[in-house]
Amino acid sequence: MNKLAINGGLKLRTIPFPAYNTIGIEEEEAVLRVLRSGKLSTFLGTWHDDFYGGPEVRALESEWATYFGAKHAISVNSATSGLYATVGACGISPGDEVIVSAYTMSASATAALVYGAIPIFADIEEDYYCLDVKSIESKITARTKAIIVVDIFGQPYDAPAINALAKKHNLFVIEDTAQAPGAMFGDKFAGTLGNIGIYSLNYHKHIHSGEGGIIVTDDDVLADKIRLIRNHAEAVLSARGIKDKSELINMVGYNYRMTEIEAAIARCQLKKLPDLLTQRLANTHYLNEKLSQIPCIKATKIRHNAKHVFYVHPLQFDSSLAGMHRNRFIDAVKAELPPTLLREESTVLLSYGYVKPLYLQPLYQERIAFGRDGYPFSLSDVTYPAGLCPVTEEMHFHRLVTHEFMRPGMTKADMDDVADAFQKVWDNREELL
Repeated sequence: MNKLAINGGLKLRTIPFPAYNTIGIEEEEAVLRVLRSGKLSTFLGTWHDDFYGGPEVRALESEWATYFGAKHAISVNSATSGLYATVGACGISPGDEVIVSAYTMSASATAALVYGAIPIFADIEEDYYCLDVKSIESKITARTKAIIVVDIFGQPYDAPAINALAKKHNLFVIEDTAQAPGAMFGDKFAGTLGNIGIYSLNYHKHIHSGEGGIIVTDDDVLADKIRLIRNHAEAVLSARGIKDKSELINMVGYNYRMTEIEAAIARCQLKKLPDLLTQRLANTHYLNEKLSQIPCIKATKIRHNAKHVFYVHPLQFDSSLAGMHRNRFIDAVKAELPPTLLREESTVLLSYGYVKPLYLQPLYQERIAFGRDGYPFSLSDVTYPAGLCPVTEEMHFHRLVTHEFMRPGMTKADMDDVADAFQKVWDNREELL
């Protein structure tokens, strides 16, 4: 008689896992405060004091800058908008090249395309999954203008090495910190390690306001340009008395503005971040200890002198020890477990790999972005063949496992069920062979 649920046996657990819900009475009261004020937004797209937004937006920006130790914090309606505004502020132009990660959310690469630049994909580190400095170096050309690094899964990028390389070649370092609020390298927060950093307040991040993003920088010029791009730059430039034509580069503005309600919620969420991180790290440590008992599972490595904040919990799978491919094993573990409340549509929050390497998407394979003529790929002979980033492909298709069972709200009993599901499959793996 089969014991594994994937083969018809009884599931180890059927009761859904608890939701990750950071919204409470504080956020409810903040929203009511804004609603009662009658001011859901006070942004104006003309040269006026309200060009910079309302009281909640400005308070959030001040509090965020103080918390993370940045000179400027600029709110936007999403981290994607933040990436786009940042690339624009850096003066990226058609035909320029921007080095990006192949293993991240799509906007980390398409931010270059928005301004007509060409994404150049570099490979990731085998142990930490962030951009590998040696791969970056091999991709630099005379057309390279910036590097978009990603603090993937909550792990800070190799700031000393990559920043030194960028300085050598006079490149901007744009830090996508969507998955790493509160992570640190040395005594500096992730997001403040490069020239400019972008945080996410999307609903499934560490803290959230439904949607939203925050950009931080110590550079006065970059901050000014981002605020312009956020809010219809072209409509206010004449009032600012622009004299140098170079100041007009990419100053075609958008509406990337955050609402007062989102800002009020985000202010409450920021106060909760330290406690949420403490719980998340404790849970990750507990699961690392439990899962280390499974011979084919390799625990996460944390970069020296860094603090990892675990957006997800990445693990590596050893097929040679399991006697089967990762996907077969993980499918069996998933069959033993239930979905999570508020995330039922995602089934079980356990995956093999993360996202398909970006350069394998049709956008890059067909080299078509804007218009029928393939702009901006038509400006370059760069191609994106399979095998371009071998470590990325090895991790995605064969070795990497990610899950979200270490989120705050999970009890030790909940996490024991997760570990027991792995153990059950390991103990009965002969059913899968």
